[in-house]
Amino acid sequence: MWTETRVTRTLGVRLPLVQGPFGGGMSSTKLAAAVSEAGGLGSFGANHLDGARIEATIRELHGLTSRPFSINLWVPLEGERELRPSPEEFQASVERLKPWFDELGVPLPAYPSAFAPDYEEQVEAVLAMRPAVFSFIFGVPSARILEACRARGIITVGTATHVAEGLALDQAGVDLIVASGSEAGGHRACFLRPVEEAPATTALVPQLVDQVRTPVIASGGIADGRSVAMALALGAEGVQVGTAFLACEESNASDAYRRALRNPEAARATTLTRVFSGRYARGIRNRFMKELTPQERDIPPYPIQNWLTQPMRQAASRQGREDLMSLWAGQNAPLIRHSRAAELVDFLEKDTTRVLGRLAAL
Repeated sequence: MWTETRVTRTLGVRLPLVQGPFGGGMSSTKLAAAVSEAGGLGSFGANHLDGARIEATIRELHGLTSRPFSINLWVPLEGERELRPSPEEFQASVERLKPWFDELGVPLPAYPSAFAPDYEEQVEAVLAMRPAVFSFIFGVPSARILEACRARGIITVGTATHVAEGLALDQAGVDLIVASGSEAGGHRACFLRPVEEAPATTALVPQLVDQVRTPVIASGGIADGRSVAMALALGAEGVQVGTAFLACEESNASDAYRRALRNPEAARATTLTRVFSGRYARGIRNRFMKELTPQERDIPPYPIQNWLTQPMRQAASRQGREDLMSLWAGQNAPLIRHSRAAELVDFLEKDTTRVLGRLAAL
């Protein structure tokens, strides 16, 4: 059976299916629990939370499901935590965003004490709460952290957008590697190679499978049985699905966001941009992207730009303003058909079995 792989055995799940974690508050405990209960691995993107809120989230998840789930964090890039703009630089960045803040009726942000939660505090919360799985993007946690996970029985899952990154994760001894192709929605988790060098899923997966010992999970453009079968044929032992789960009613996506994902014409127009967060991410092209992209070279890096635009993005979501929201989406968003997580899991299982059966009969 296609469902019996090293991924399912490692994770202790019925299906080699991982729900992609969503940062910025788009994840929900309800969605993660629903996917886990249906036989996959539910995930919660906790990069925006401090340690106390991560602990509370894990407690809530344990109350919703007895099955394995994953908590996802971002590994800080070198020098990122030390970034502190001068007052003049900060003010220039605020003034750049002022027209959209004014349009939404949002007060301009003041200089904060910190631009992002403390990574070490986040990790300690994960270690203390011992979820079944700790996943991460944008790098490789320290040997100390990985060893602490092994000592606590926490499975580690890293993300690679390039073969070089997969090799680094393999050498570090992570349990599973997500091969994230350029089709994938959301932030491109590059950490050893530039975004423009990141290959598509169909190129990345077979190269990585041939180079590493660690089981590989394919991510990017996975939306139906055809794409799951393709990933398996390329050597992956599991798949990660993001955008299709984001469109489900259990996620924290707003109604306006879901409408955009379900609009085939809009969802076909995805592009990479760093105007929302300071890091490149794939999303549906909208007015904010078009208007700020000419100044893209001038905007500050993550986490500064991400912190600056957060109040604007939240207000746009509340007001149903698709034109000013960050609408992260993968290139196969037009294939979205399901509204509930359990139904999507069931469809992916049955459709993959159907496709593989048809191929076997040729």
